[in-house]
Amino acid sequence: MLKEHMYDVFWHYFSKGDFVMAIKGQKFKIYTPEFKLKVVLMHLEEGLTFSQIIEKTGVKSDAQLVDWVRKYKAGIAFKDRSQKWNKKNFSSLEEENAYLKAQVEYLKKLNPNLHGEGSWINRFDTK
Repeated sequence: MLKEHMYDVFWHYFSKGDFVMAIKGQKFKIYTPEFKLKVVLMHLEEGLTFSQIIEKTGVKSDAQLVDWVRKYKAGIAFKDRSQKWNKKNFSSLEEENAYLKAQVEYLKKLNPNLHGEGSWINRFDTK
């Protein structure tokens, strides 16, 4: 009964176009803080509706616009997400390997019971 209800709810949103799941490998558009501010000012100062802004700028969702306007009104600064993940640049594989080994050792020290005696992880070691 519960499964059928969950399926009905899913299908209701999916069929209306309100519910869209991400596709594996899908690329998401990242907007700069300057662009977000420009769009917010289009709405607040020029009086454009969200539909008009979406048509002009190509922003995918009015929910994004609502969120940006809410943050602007609350005084929350737009963050630059273009470099969200700090990728480390290594000059060699050995350097990268040493860095990753140090990370593993650090994490082991944070949670020593994870790899301790009786741990399920030790059952799969092939030493």
